[in-house]
Amino acid sequence: MPRRPTTKASRAVGRTPAIPTPILSTYTTPTSSAYPSTYASEAELDPDDDLSKIAIGALSLDGPVEKPKAKKQAFCFLALPTELRLKIYGYHFAGIGVIDLDTDNYKRIHKKLAILRTCRTIYNEATYLFYSSHTFRIFPTHAGRFFKTKKPLLARLNTRQRSLITSLELRLGPGWGHKPPRGWVVNSALGLFDCTSVRRLTVFVECDPSDGVFNGFRRDDDFYEGFCRILLKDVLGDMAFVDRVYFDAWSSVKKSGAMMRGLIDIAFAQGRSIGWGPDRGWTDNDCEEKTLDAGTQRDATATALLNGVGLDVFVVA
Repeated sequence: MPRRPTTKASRAVGRTPAIPTPILSTYTTPTSSAYPSTYASEAELDPDDDLSKIAIGALSLDGPVEKPKAKKQAFCFLALPTELRLKIYGYHFAGIGVIDLDTDNYKRIHKKLAILRTCRTIYNEATYLFYSSHTFRIFPTHAGRFFKTKKPLLARLNTRQRSLITSLELRLGPGWGHKPPRGWVVNSALGLFDCTSVRRLTVFVECDPSDGVFNGFRRDDDFYEGFCRILLKDVLGDMAFVDRVYFDAWSSVKKSGAMMRGLIDIAFAQGRSIGWGPDRGWTDNDCEEKTLDAGTQRDATATALLNGVGLDVFVVA
């Protein structure tokens, strides 16, 4: 059977011709553009950013390069000399005045004592300044829940706190119209013998019941004056280390009255010298005292009655 002739395709000699690439009718986004850009566009700039507020003309390399600001370092308070730290404590505790049992102590004093919880060094230094630079009242005088307390302020302090006190005040006048509070007693619980640093004892007299302006009020003759003399004698008996007593009073009190004469005699009998406070303005060379007019006497009497007798105790760390 005859074979069919086979035709062989002719092969071109040389390199294979390139296959033509079809022309795309539309532009295709490169694959790399599908990833998010690492640079923020204008729309992404923060309007509050400092760079966005700089004018385009100011963006030049010709000007000086601003150095980055150094970080602020914490100030070391304990690196100051002790004398400066004590002065700072004094400013911190300024404006407290005479310290007594008072409901307002939580606002005036207790919050300031939070500095004592800082560290042991500040506790020791600030405690010393607080107790040594303020006057503490021996018995409460303000009308309220603490006026009749059996535990005065000194009795609420510990031995170390009492040993740092340098100034005490014995205020006389509250309770003169009926009877003094039962808590006004000098005993071992009061702790006066612990106040060995006291160098100033002030006796402040608010009123003299023996004065004629108090005639007609219900009172026992010489009872309150006698009570005050005994009280001062007991106070000085527990404070042999105090060698000087300062007397002060309201303007209605006379140095020549029975109240003041009795108290001064007790101080002399206990071997103490006498000084005078700033309020009344007495001196060692006082001449005959001026007589107050009737209106001033009435005002002084009303004040003494209203101030007769706060109030929330502050707890010392």
